[in-house]
Amino acid sequence: MKTLLLSLTTLAFASSSLLAIDQEHKAFTEILAKHVVPTGVKYKALKADHPKLQAYLKELSEVTLLEFQGWKEPEQLSFLINLYNAGTLDLVLKHYPIKSFKDDIHKDGPWKIKSVKAFNYHFTLDQIEHEYLRKVYKEPRIHFAVNCASAGCPPLRAEAFTGSKLETQLEEQTVAFLASDKNKLSGSNLALSPIFDWFKEDFIKQSGSVEAFVAPYFKEKKITPGKMKITFTEYGWSLNEGK
Repeated sequence: MKTLLLSLTTLAFASSSLLAIDQEHKAFTEILAKHVVPTGVKYKALKADHPKLQAYLKELSEVTLLEFQGWKEPEQLSFLINLYNAGTLDLVLKHYPIKSFKDDIHKDGPWKIKSVKAFNYHFTLDQIEHEYLRKVYKEPRIHFAVNCASAGCPPLRAEAFTGSKLETQLEEQTVAFLASDKNKLSGSNLALSPIFDWFKEDFIKQSGSVEAFVAPYFKEKKITPGKMKITFTEYGWSLNEGK
């Protein structure tokens, strides 16, 4: 089983938590189902449920590394994705109202703040995504699951990720994002979200090329790897405020 990087194992001396975490993450699903809509997140209404979100984050923070390492990989991935998404929502609510998650949280960006706690350690969002989700698990579809509270990113799922449903959830997120207007195919011209540029190494490692990764998701149109003209669409950094 894959585990977190060796540098983190020095934090694993605490014993397992007395109460096992709910692997279905029902508390987070209740919050998401109530406040996530097709156009984004209803942050104004979510503000009233901020204490519930913080209670969920506290539950995650009490998981020890030893406990985490005993889980199956889908459970680990689901935990980290939910930690990232809940932590992002928490940051938005602490500064709400804002116009941009990228520009209005911190001068160095919200991803550099040690704002999320787990395994008796405070993480930045960047650490969760780049040092653990990307390096340890090498699952490129996480880029359609983690949400950066911005218009350009794949939409936040209206339910928590769970180990029992992770494969289906990741595939649904990928299908939906590639079917959106952020990704277009016209003849040999392939216009993709900048996500495929920023993290192209993840898709190349998985499928050999970005074109090969996205090809199965354009079933009615043909993509020939190595023969496509790829451009990248504009990424919107305005807050993904839902209506």
